[in-house]
Amino acid sequence: MFNIVLVEPEIPQNTGNIARTCAATGCRLHLIKPLGFEVDDKHLKRAGLDYWDGVDIFYYENLGELFEKFPSSRYFYFTTKGLKNYCEAQFEEGDFLVFGKETKGLPEELLKANKKFCLRIPMVGETRSLNLSNSVAIAVYEGLRQHGFKGFKTEGALHRLKWD
Repeated sequence: MFNIVLVEPEIPQNTGNIARTCAATGCRLHLIKPLGFEVDDKHLKRAGLDYWDGVDIFYYENLGELFEKFPSSRYFYFTTKGLKNYCEAQFEEGDFLVFGKETKGLPEELLKANKKFCLRIPMVGETRSLNLSNSVAIAVYEGLRQHGFKGFKTEGALHRLKWD
């Protein structure tokens, strides 16, 4: 449905959790090097559990390589510096949702060049940022909600519970 881009991710558990979200939602995962871990890292695999086979993962030497491969695609940049709330964006199938590294976010020059496509997830107080894997899940599920969760199992299993 969507393309998730992680620019220089540093924490293997976050990337593993994001891979799991991609497996559960049909999103493709694009990883921009350098990575802060080895792709065979046990923490990465443990976080993704047995979902790795269900994820399309692509690797790029740099962000420019991704842009060259998909020049006419739409890109949304998630940042605490965004002027628009992520719920204001109208996501389309195939959009690229771009997230920065855990310690620094996305490059300032990238954000300045794409101001109208920079989105933020609201937070209260002086909170610096949300966890990367949580941010990805928030964005992906907003996009899925906008599309009515087409093709997703949306009925619960409450009928199997005993409510005595």
